[in-house]
Amino acid sequence: MTQETDKLDLSEKGKDKDGQPISLDRRLFMQFLAFGDCRQVDSGMLAEALEEANIEAALYADINDPQGVGLLTLSENPDHFVTRIRQLFNAAPFAGLTPKPEYTMFGRTYALGYETDLEETLIHRPRRKVLDPEWAWAVWYPLRRVKTFETLPEKEQQIVLREHGGIGFAFGRAGYATDIRLACHGLDKNDNDFVIGVLGHELYPCSAVIQAMRKTKQTSQYLESLGPFFIGKVIWQSKLG
Repeated sequence: MTQETDKLDLSEKGKDKDGQPISLDRRLFMQFLAFGDCRQVDSGMLAEALEEANIEAALYADINDPQGVGLLTLSENPDHFVTRIRQLFNAAPFAGLTPKPEYTMFGRTYALGYETDLEETLIHRPRRKVLDPEWAWAVWYPLRRVKTFETLPEKEQQIVLREHGGIGFAFGRAGYATDIRLACHGLDKNDNDFVIGVLGHELYPCSAVIQAMRKTKQTSQYLESLGPFFIGKVIWQSKLG
């Protein structure tokens, strides 16, 4: 290992209340999977299996498939998804379902560089959101930016992102919807850049915030693709510890 590599810092960055740099080498990974053919497997059996396995997760009924479900699982340790989660899906009752790989999403929480509490931003807040029974409706989807966005000057990027983020902030402040934003660079078979979860007390605000964002510069000029979209309502959630 070279001396230059030794100095490479991959931790998430932020700034404390005095403007001094802070960092945290922790992040939360989330995976979304969808399944069909749930007709022969009661959703209660799925919830029971998740409960018995002590898996942190949210199980959704698929609004567009009467025999479909979606499952979001989360962990700080990526090994979790190729050990405990893998074992869960290769045993009954999940083994009796039909996977829908087109909806598979995997991402990680990330910091933008200005956060004053990185543990809250990266770990606690995202967990609370996806496991909060009040946010019963969810729309999960991947997005891919056009690659030229990364060549824009940083100041112009910030203007574009601020316009887009301002809409989400307004909906959140009003209590209509909240979001989960995950980076999935190099973690997605279709080369998507982000996984987005829009959560709401009701379904309509989830749709409305996505509609409002269609008019932003980011969506109208700098997005290459959105979706596919999974729309569901919570059947079961693990309890926050």
